[in-house]
Amino acid sequence: MLLLIDNYDSFSYNLCQLLGQFQPDIKVIRNDDLSVDEIYPYCP
Repeated sequence: MLLLIDNYDSFSYNLCQLLGQFQPDIKVIRNDDLSVDEIYPYCP
């Protein structure tokens, strides 16, 4: 899985669409939705 952090701009979703061609499992979160400690479970 790939975790993409959205900084409230449209580029994040353009990047998500591009990366989705190579990695279909992408989770997009807003930059203020999770703390650093909450991101650790997404690390391999």
